[in-house]
Amino acid sequence: MQLATRLLVQAAEIMEAPYLIPIEFAHIDACFYTGQAHVDFVRYLLANGAKLAIPTWTNSSVASLSSPDLRPDTSGMVSSAHELMRAYAELGCVPTWTCAPYQLPGGPKFGDHIAAGESNAVSYYNSVVGCRTNKYGDYLDVACALVGKVPFAGLHTDEGRRARLHFDCRELPDDCRTSDLFPHLLGHYMGGIAGSRVVTVSGLSPSTTKDGGKAISAAAAASGGIELWHGVGVTPEAPELASVFSSGDATSVHIDDLRRAHSELSTARDGPLDAIALGTPHFSFAEFGEVLRLLDGRHAKTGLSCFISTSRAVHEVIAAKGWLGTLEAAGFQIPLDVCTYYSPRIPALRGRVMTNAAKWAYYAPGMLDVEVALGSLRECIESAVRGEVWREPNSWLMR
Repeated sequence: MQLATRLLVQAAEIMEAPYLIPIEFAHIDACFYTGQAHVDFVRYLLANGAKLAIPTWTNSSVASLSSPDLRPDTSGMVSSAHELMRAYAELGCVPTWTCAPYQLPGGPKFGDHIAAGESNAVSYYNSVVGCRTNKYGDYLDVACALVGKVPFAGLHTDEGRRARLHFDCRELPDDCRTSDLFPHLLGHYMGGIAGSRVVTVSGLSPSTTKDGGKAISAAAAASGGIELWHGVGVTPEAPELASVFSSGDATSVHIDDLRRAHSELSTARDGPLDAIALGTPHFSFAEFGEVLRLLDGRHAKTGLSCFISTSRAVHEVIAAKGWLGTLEAAGFQIPLDVCTYYSPRIPALRGRVMTNAAKWAYYAPGMLDVEVALGSLRECIESAVRGEVWREPNSWLMR
């Protein structure tokens, strides 16, 4: 506990925080194995009787406890990841193993101060839920959960949450702003310009869903490190532009900006597919329902590997609804506890892979040495059935 407190005080000094404040909840990333130091750290905590001060949930892992053979055990990485997962459960963490904890019941609510480490969760909790957190990396996230406090600085403060950059989407056509690919491309575009600045967006459709918010959060955090974005009339802290933005840079978003984003993220030529990868961040209940609607009783092409990653909680719900059996019969695998874009590579993910997720498209070419075709969810499902990349005719992106 002295070590955890020293880490926290050191962070507070670096951030020039005047004091520490209590938090309600933590979602930690240190449970994601990237080397032996991760195991050594939690072993040290357990050996010295460390106790969590607040409810603490776990991010996704390198390995799946439900499907231990999903990834090859390269250099013992999978077995070490399993050990790390068991250790954090022993420490008292709630074993959620998801990168989208905001989809689960019982989480934090508007105005709560929390500590989160996973990039898309930080952005989503701040932006869509209205919680307050900075990005707390390994192992500071665990220290916050042990002490139950964070430095009062950055996005925990009112001033720190003011937008410094305004993106105006009002000139975009309606069919663009209501498409499910738009938030992925917008998030990627914003991140490339904003870096880690707080931004606000006007012109989002009032019908923007939570999954749309998830897409913006994940893409913007991946391409630029955005930890908070405000959607005017959409997110809870931005009923109007003046609520979150008074001075700073402003830019209008045009179709060509989104076309360039699509080109950056879609590295593969259209053609026969080797795999489909959905669920980055983890798929929601609503997204599974949309997949079934789009499949309409059809089956993915025989021999094509199709993955949809999700959380244990959502998996339980779709199983209870009878959807899981239908999806598996249609040729889809539903891995738990993991995302599929990082190494060791799942053997079936090779060659030309199609995804609807900007975050997957951003990371996978470098992590897995694959070509990526980015498309809407409808394009992905239709491509899965055909076994080759299919594009929506006359879409706003191609006009």
